[in-house]
Amino acid sequence: MVPQQKTLKYDIHVFTGIIALLIIIGLVFIYSSSAVYALERYHNAHFFLKKHIYGIILGIGALLMGRLLPLRAIQHGAPLFFVTILVLTGLTMLSPFAVRIHGSSRWLNLAGFVFQPSELLKIAFVMYLAYLLAKKESHIRSLTRTYIPLLCIMGIVSVLLLRQPDFGMAITIALTAFILMFIAHVPLPYLGYTLSAFIPIVVALVVYKPYRLKRILTFLNPWSDPQGSGFQIIQSLIAIGSGGVWGVGIARSQQKFFYLPMQHTDFIFSIIAEETGFIGSAILIGLYAGLLYLGIKIAWQLHNQFCTYTTLGFTIMTTLQVIINLAVATGLAPTKGVGLPFVSYGNTALICNLFMVGVIVNGAYAARKEIKRSFFNRAS
Repeated sequence: MVPQQKTLKYDIHVFTGIIALLIIIGLVFIYSSSAVYALERYHNAHFFLKKHIYGIILGIGALLMGRLLPLRAIQHGAPLFFVTILVLTGLTMLSPFAVRIHGSSRWLNLAGFVFQPSELLKIAFVMYLAYLLAKKESHIRSLTRTYIPLLCIMGIVSVLLLRQPDFGMAITIALTAFILMFIAHVPLPYLGYTLSAFIPIVVALVVYKPYRLKRILTFLNPWSDPQGSGFQIIQSLIAIGSGGVWGVGIARSQQKFFYLPMQHTDFIFSIIAEETGFIGSAILIGLYAGLLYLGIKIAWQLHNQFCTYTTLGFTIMTTLQVIINLAVATGLAPTKGVGLPFVSYGNTALICNLFMVGVIVNGAYAARKEIKRSFFNRAS
């Protein structure tokens, strides 16, 4: 086997192994954190666990789809996929289709099937951005032919997400786009001027919506309203602090007894930290760091520019979601509705994340075949 081909194969195996470990961790702690709440509300301690297992089964199907679809079809179908998902996301603005949860219209009900189109949008956006960056590689420094069109697309996506509202996803997608454009060698002045212009826009968005300003004030001093707006973050910090070095033991959390809201979704890390302590938290963070390292390493070994940008985009977006989720749980950022990838409960997110893994593995195996073909052509 060609050395480079062997290295790529090893990286793929370790990458998918880390994903499998994260899913197993999610299974354990979704049940641990949700059993009491599920028993109280649905009279079934396994309610969320069963739904999550169903999501994993569908996610494996999505992974196989991403792995087996021809890369050419994925690349050339990216624009149509993006437009379709953009329309579906727009339907969340229409009351007959929208499903409101915790004050946000992020979910869509089509013929009884409820899902979150913004999770699909993050995949479609990254793939379409990768498609455009690969297509416009020779004009990447052009302001009118490349940068302004990319900025307009990012603006449309951001407006749709902010209308739901999903401020966390909008920020994640925008940051992913800027990092990808930086990697693609879009001129730094363009990016710098745009980011500078975004600062007053973000400030205006915060001031325009009083609940966002309240979140920031709560973030700065949650103890100013410990029984109201500061309750969630205070309970999260209590959970993390209670874990100590080794944790109180799996399934022995006290905060899951209706102290910490969203304990199996946005704040699952707090329960993990309480039950496994600093050691368990460090291992979890280490797994995500390994995912970032291997995602970047695999991306740079790919021969197809579209696959390279797609892999980098998926890796960056996943890492940003991890950073935001951990920052919120530890009180380092205002609360955002961003789950912990592969671990938090949420079937749409899990299925979409596993589809992204399938596309990454697909591109990696295509690169292995290309490496093998090139080696034998040189040898002959």
